[in-house]
Amino acid sequence: MQTAQSTIDPAEVAKFEAMAAEWWDPDGKFKPLHMLNPCRLDYIAAQIAAEFDRDLTAERPLEGLRLLDIGCGGGLLSEPMARLGAEVVGADAAPRNIPVAQVHAEQSGLDIDYRHTTAEDMATAGERFDVVLNMEVVEHVSDPLGYLTACYDLLRPGGLHICSTINRNAKSFAMAIVGAEYVMRWLPKGTHEWSKFITPDELFALLGQAGLDPVDRKGFVLNPVTWQWRLSDRDLSVNYVTSSLRPA
Repeated sequence: MQTAQSTIDPAEVAKFEAMAAEWWDPDGKFKPLHMLNPCRLDYIAAQIAAEFDRDLTAERPLEGLRLLDIGCGGGLLSEPMARLGAEVVGADAAPRNIPVAQVHAEQSGLDIDYRHTTAEDMATAGERFDVVLNMEVVEHVSDPLGYLTACYDLLRPGGLHICSTINRNAKSFAMAIVGAEYVMRWLPKGTHEWSKFITPDELFALLGQAGLDPVDRKGFVLNPVTWQWRLSDRDLSVNYVTSSLRPA
């Protein structure tokens, strides 16, 4: 089988592979994601429910949906999606993340198909999904448009693509790099490159170029007093999330 051209940046993969064992430590290097996860999950579940007419009060509301968590890491999003009933494939370019995710899923009694692979190779293999989660990944790839095009190819017609990333401005530099890496030391220095951050308008344009139809965007906003995150319709100044559809 022909291997698709990869948008993976080896240096970026190496950063996260070095932190693999800490994925499930809420006070470790992935503390920011653990803090953000409830807010991310609320948004994801609401978008899926709206698009596929699901009742989130049901026992397994995502039953029958095939979902890809690309850049799954240790499974912080894959596991909740599986608990909601989705058939979940978790893919990551960092090989050391996969056994961490597999072991934790087994310990949690969850059946999740974790794979060391790329979006491009899965698309070339003909994999198709109802939902593609693309969370905090696009700012780490070498070719964002090529990567988003692979995500488009992975969706069935009418499928939902949810993508979050970090805005590029002075505030995001202060908070996502200076604050998270140098002051709070939540992340190793050099985890993010400010020049690779993408503004909401840039991301909407890239999604459209990839063939997707962007339909929503929200900000993730941190309350510095309570250390809790909330969704915002207006404040997309640092972390934000988008929803797009592959036209039917």
